[in-house]
Amino acid sequence: MDTQNLKAFVTVADNNSFSLAADLLHVTQPAISKRIHLLEEQLSTQLFDRIGRQVSLTEAGRALLPHARAILVTMDSARQAIADLSGEVKGQLKLITSHHVGLHRLPGILRDFSGRYPLVEVDLQFMDSAEAYAAILKGESDLGIITEVEHPDDDVHAESIWTDHMMFVVAPEHPLAEVHPLTLAEISPYQALLPESRFFTTKLVEQIFQRHDLPLRTKLATNYLETIKALVSAGYAWSVLPESMLRDGTLKVLEVVDDQGDRIGLSRHLDCIYHRRRLMSNAGRAFLQMLTQRAD
Repeated sequence: MDTQNLKAFVTVADNNSFSLAADLLHVTQPAISKRIHLLEEQLSTQLFDRIGRQVSLTEAGRALLPHARAILVTMDSARQAIADLSGEVKGQLKLITSHHVGLHRLPGILRDFSGRYPLVEVDLQFMDSAEAYAAILKGESDLGIITEVEHPDDDVHAESIWTDHMMFVVAPEHPLAEVHPLTLAEISPYQALLPESRFFTTKLVEQIFQRHDLPLRTKLATNYLETIKALVSAGYAWSVLPESMLRDGTLKVLEVVDDQGDRIGLSRHLDCIYHRRRLMSNAGRAFLQMLTQRAD
């Protein structure tokens, strides 16, 4: 099978669009259609249902997809293995992480890495942790730096790099800012601003309130921590944010205690992840080494 045809197939499958796949691969839409047609001819089956502008995989397409991904990952690994024989740290390094990690954890590391290894081209993409995990599992990126996941896959190796200590916060003028310390029962009547429930931090907060049989009132969810910080600073609600975001002093950190008066602390791990069966390039190993040197 021609790898260009397989790459076109995977890109169309991932985006449910021939035109978007053409844009991503920097070719024309007729070229994408031709590659898919050639693959379908070779396999003697239809890979996509095309109904109007809707594109979806057929049963044969769904069966082919994991094999196509594996073939492309193997080809990339072969190219990288040959390139790495020289021992040089060069080539492309695909990183994937969240906006929060990219803003607050990576700038200094990326600066030092680029200074030490100028022949490496770093391709940095931003997405939430669940999407980043899925991308690593598909073999679409070399390394991911994400919030820990609840149900890890055996094919993905996770190495804890940092611990984010999470703090209950409000604007200085918020009514809760005047009470010290606070119980969960005193916080419960006030509106909270948190990411969606599928995010690890929000699950931690929900579990705490559930254990104490208290309602957690949320009317708005946003997945960008910088947006949450801005809205909380404006007095919109209380939230839980990483300590690393609070050094400018714009928010009031709350001391929250349980019924026995013990402080309630929240934390999450930030992990570096990679696919166990994807060959790690010299550049990937060098970046992972630098990350572990900067670990907590």
